[in-house]
Amino acid sequence: MKVGIIGLGQMGSGMAMSLLKAGHSIIVYNRTPAKAEPLAVLGATVVTAPGDACRGDAVFTMLANDEAVTDVVFSKGGIIDSLARGAVHISSSTISVALSQRLTDAHTRKGQMFVSAPVFGRPEVAASGQLAVLTAGTDDAVDRARPFLEAIGQKLFVISTTPKDANLIKLSGNFLIACVIESLGEALALIGKAGLDRRQYVEILTSTLFDAPVYKTYGTLIAQDRFEPAGFAAPLGQKDIRLALAAAEDLKVPMPIGSLLRDRFLRLIATGGASLDWSAIGSIASQDAGIRPGGGRGGR
Repeated sequence: MKVGIIGLGQMGSGMAMSLLKAGHSIIVYNRTPAKAEPLAVLGATVVTAPGDACRGDAVFTMLANDEAVTDVVFSKGGIIDSLARGAVHISSSTISVALSQRLTDAHTRKGQMFVSAPVFGRPEVAASGQLAVLTAGTDDAVDRARPFLEAIGQKLFVISTTPKDANLIKLSGNFLIACVIESLGEALALIGKAGLDRRQYVEILTSTLFDAPVYKTYGTLIAQDRFEPAGFAAPLGQKDIRLALAAAEDLKVPMPIGSLLRDRFLRLIATGGASLDWSAIGSIASQDAGIRPGGGRGGR
């Protein structure tokens, strides 16, 4: 089957590789053409406009934010103008609940299908085709998208027939990951200030109380002060918390920890951390405690 992919960052490129490995014919577009070159070598068709990526059975968007998605979907010659009736737009970007609803309405008016399919997993997980895919859309749309979604993920969760529901779950999940990062950072600051081995502490936690990938991945990054290269850049984390808080405000749900996380990200970015992995907010508690990176035992 033929599928387009718009957006070849770390996640989009990994997803494209998985689709190729599954035997699909892919058409790729990226604002920076050089990012498409490795895929072209493997047989992908590279195009120079978003609309040209809409010539297949489906088109993925995997872009950084609402603004980027809005541009490729609604601009002249974009997805809305170019996607065939009955073809499906699969949005894997982490976008706002409000934009997901706008996309649903726009595609419905054009006789096109829309599936929201954000994912859980870092770039290395995308490259291995092991993402967890959160899916929502009409039954027909999900069935049309299923072969592509199964190619990029090891687990497919079908949530509802309302696309925006998948986006709300994705935002709430990223909120929880950020909570884990912050709490790990505070705990590591506490034991680090006492001179204890932070790497051993992470090993203890992840082999007893918190035997979960999120604790292992982010605990290790924080204990080692390893925030570059960024697998998920800090401004993207800040964006996701902002969107979660916007959804919470619409639903009249207080999220006081979300407000704290927003401020953590703003501080990190304002003090030169925009290029760092979002897990770098876990270093702020140590900074507040007067612990210098690389000082003390176990990676500090």
